[in-house]
Amino acid sequence: MIILPDFRIHQRDYLLKISRAITAQLDLEVVLRMILEASVSMLSGEIGLIALRGPNSTLSVQAVLGTSSDRAEVFNPLLQLINGEEAEADPDELQLHLRLISRKLDMTLRQVVSLPMRISGKVLGVIYVLRPYPGKATPDDVRVLESFADQAAIAVHNAGLYQATIAEKQRLSTLLDASADGIMILDATRHIIRVNSALAHLIGWQQYQTLNRLHEDVVRWADPQPPITLASAMREGWPFEGRFVDEAFEDGTMIPFYVEGELERLDGMTVSVEIKYAPVFFDDGNLRNIIANVRDITRFREAEKMKDTFISVVSHELKTPVALIKGYAGTLRREDASWDTETLHRGLGVIEEEADRLTELIENLLMASRLQVEGIMRYHPVEIALDQMAANAVERFRHQAPAHEFVLDFDEDFPVIEGDEKGLRHVLDNLISNAIKYSPEGGQITVGGRSLENQVQVFVSDEGIGLAPADVSRVFDRFYRAPGAVSQGTPGTGLGLYLVRAIIEAHSGQIWASSDPDQRPGTTFSFTLPHK
Repeated sequence: MIILPDFRIHQRDYLLKISRAITAQLDLEVVLRMILEASVSMLSGEIGLIALRGPNSTLSVQAVLGTSSDRAEVFNPLLQLINGEEAEADPDELQLHLRLISRKLDMTLRQVVSLPMRISGKVLGVIYVLRPYPGKATPDDVRVLESFADQAAIAVHNAGLYQATIAEKQRLSTLLDASADGIMILDATRHIIRVNSALAHLIGWQQYQTLNRLHEDVVRWADPQPPITLASAMREGWPFEGRFVDEAFEDGTMIPFYVEGELERLDGMTVSVEIKYAPVFFDDGNLRNIIANVRDITRFREAEKMKDTFISVVSHELKTPVALIKGYAGTLRREDASWDTETLHRGLGVIEEEADRLTELIENLLMASRLQVEGIMRYHPVEIALDQMAANAVERFRHQAPAHEFVLDFDEDFPVIEGDEKGLRHVLDNLISNAIKYSPEGGQITVGGRSLENQVQVFVSDEGIGLAPADVSRVFDRFYRAPGAVSQGTPGTGLGLYLVRAIIEAHSGQIWASSDPDQRPGTTFSFTLPHK
């Protein structure tokens, strides 16, 4: 330790006072500044700096007093003199580097005082004070300064721990709010400590509104309630005993339980959720917290319902053509009957028609399966005259639906576009077929097109049953069928419009439905496609 000048009694009292002040602080930046101000003041220095060890044990300047902080690299030679856990530097080398630093700073500096900051025997960092004159200190002064350096080390250590704790808290808070699932943290009495933003959005509460509320005030189950709730599970002994513990893990560790049901939001609406409650214990085994992981399963339930409907519909749609084919084939091959040519043609025509229907259904299923796997419909572009393609489609359907009046309404000089011929024919056939199916009483079906800037718009409108507002945006979902169509027994699998949308989107186009029974009967399906 370099010998320092004598200090009076009141300076030692000041030293103790400032030591208490810095150890009471938890802000690292404030602590470092206070240490430097005290050190420079006690030693009558010109410049002070504090260097702390980083994760790789190397020293780096963390605070400077007496010169600009952007000139901190000037002091790097001082830091390189202290290696490993050694806190003492050679005095001659210190003086040599001090002369170099003086020239760079254009200042008169004659002495470097270094005060190692130790905690638990390890060097946390070093305080350097650069003075304009040399001096010596008594052994008592040295002991007081060493004590101050130790107090400074404790203050820096505590402030670092506090800073790390705050950073970790912020990190966990960020992770909670970044989670797509809802997360709720409860204390042992089921009062809410924290909910993340995903859960607040899901249940319709503001985060601050939930704080300190009882779990049951926020997690309100709609009727019928789940067979088990958090409150009833805890009344039966969870998480320490009871059937929920026994059924979960035999060794008694991590004993969460699962609840699923309809949760009532703050606005009165409901949402389907699953909640997994997991306990967190103190070291003595007492319950500390309960972590609730909440997941929105509304889409999952809708998908399950949609899947069940799809299986039922597809089973029916497959049974009908198979039954007709089998029935007519069995009738025509009867050995005890002799059929005339007209009867044979009619029966074989039904068989062929139903076989085509079966083939179309299978192709739609395969196309939907490929789309689900690949994520996008692929096509091979050629030049297509959509107005002519629509005219050909109308001509085909006109013979199949004599009760309907078909109208073509395309702009003159309707432009030729590039697209997949098979795919766009499928789009027109499906939209016209739907218009026929959903206007069973007949009426006018209009197929038209408009030439717009850089794109064309094609529409198919009917005068049928129309769509409810809730169905307008969902008719393009996979397996979705409007309740009105199902109740009226209109055949379909809920795949047609899903595939139509995929084809249009593969062409970089858009498709939508519009229906307003109060203005006019029926529905209009429109799509746009780009053209040069």
